Amino acid sequence: MSEKTIENYGKSFLVLILPISFLIVFLVNTWRILLLILGLLIALNLWQQYKWEKWCDQVNPLFYQLIRENQGKITPMDLAIKGDFSGTVAKRYLDSKSKEFGASILDSEKESPSYYFITASILGDILDSSEPVEKLPSRPVTNVARSFLAPPEIISQEEEIQTETESLPETSHEEVKKPLEEQLVFGSLIQSELAKRLSVYSSTVYKRRNDPDFPEWSRSRDPDGIAWSYSRKSKEFFPVEE
Repeated sequence: MSEKTIENYGKSFLVLILPISFLIVFLVNTWRILLLILGLLIALNLWQQYKWEKWCDQVNPLFYQLIRENQGKITPMDLAIKGDFSGTVAKRYLDSKSKEFGASILDSEKESPSYYFITASILGDILDSSEPVEKLPSRPVTNVARSFLAPPEIISQEEEIQTETESLPETSHEEVKKPLEEQLVFGSLIQSELAKRLSVYSSTVYKRRNDPDFPEWSRSRDPDGIAWSYSRKSKEFFPVEE
């Protein structure tokens, strides 16, 4: 190796070692200041996290109220209007709640994202709204073959509801014989309890609960002749005071 090559290597090494040496000297002289800055940043982060958690505790009642009023659907604008704060903060809050409760998020380009939280009452309404599956009676082969040639029978909705109510087992009347005071533990009945008391399917109560003549219809089927009314707010049924 020639002297010129050794000299070039020495210059390259010197170019690298000078910045490293300056950095070491800087760290030795300023490590206390750097450690203090790092501690302040950590403390500031913890303080901000503490303030956010305290703020969330104050917003939680508004959040739960909107969930009950809107049947589990909520948007950042709804929460921002209700709490009187910015939409960015509302979206951050809803994002944290969606991760906590596993909510579904419907994101749209034109509208703000919608968050869907499923509660027990909402799930109960979905299950109650489903129709019971009726088993078809077994028929002879000749009757089935003859039915292909005959025109289809049209069954109206009233006849279908009447068939549901007439086909209920008689054992349900025995279960209704409990005193009304024992059933009205909380002053009201849920849909399945009222259906058992009236000896009808839960889906029948679900179809008729918003009808204007629901109190008279429930009075005609109640064993004690009590009329019932439906509350949309609480999703429960209350006896009508006469």
